Parts: sequence; structure tokens; C-alpha cells
Amino acid sequence: MSPFFVDYLERLEMLHAEMDRALTGLPQAALDWSLGPEINSLAVLTAHVAGSEMFWIGDVIIRGATTRVRATEFETTAVTANELKARLAQALADSRNAIAQLTLANLEEQRPSPRPPPHEEEVYTVAWCLLHALEHVAVHVGHMQLARQLWEERQHG
Repeated sequence: MSPFFVDYLERLEMLHAEMDRALTGLPQAALDWSLGPEINSLAVLTAHVAGSEMFWIGDVIIRGATTRVRATEFETTAVTANELKARLAQALADSRNAIAQLTLANLEEQRPSPRPPPHEEEVYTVAWCLLHALEHVAVHVGHMQLARQLWEERQHG
């Protein structure tokens, strides 16, 4: 595997470890808690990150058969930390398998969007999809870390 893909996976694995830490040891109430309207809970963030990662790396790059229903990710409640961690583990395993199939030459290849209108005409390079997936995970890792900190602050004042 090219050093680029080794490095990419190392970064992705580090972000997954941070998400694991954000979920570890929290009660169910913390996983489902939201700071306010239109602010996602840890459970929602986790489901969304797993779904998004599998979509961009598996469905778009590797041209998997997309079964993602994005809207349901934002309805996630009453899912245990272990179940959430299992979703993340599956997403990471799928990403590893997909990335193992890539070469540096693939980075310039274009992929059509499998998303519904108005996105069906969009085209992305494999490089763009990889970078977008990584940046998207990283943004939500920060959200998860802040959500945990705010939960703990509320509990321990």
C-alpha cells in the first residue's frame, strides 16, 4: 500500500480512537442528550459519521450499492455506546478494505454522485472524496468532544 494511503488510514484511525474516547463511560442519557434544538446528540453524531464515512469511501469511491438513508441517522436515540462503537468499527473496517483497493492513480479518477436530485449531476475525484470524508469525520469528532465536555460540566458543575 502506498505511504499516502497508510498515512490516510493512520489519521482516520486516530479520529476513530477519539470518537471511541468521547463515547466511553457515558450513561445512555448522555448519548441521547442535546444541548438544544438543531444540535445533534452524541448518538446522532456517531450514526451520522459512520453513515457518511461508509457513503463517501465505500459507496462513492468503490461504487458500492448505497443503502444509506441519511435522514435516519439524525433520528438515532436509545442506542448503547457499544452499539455506536460497533457502527464506527464497521465503518472503519469498510474504509480499510476500500482504501486497500486503491492506487495513487485512482486519486484522479472521477466518480458520479449517487445522491438524489439535485446532486445526481455532481462528479467528484477520488482524492476529493477521501479528503471530504476525513475532514467530515474530524469536524464531528470536535462536536463529539465538546458535547461530552458540556455533559460532564452539567453533571459535575
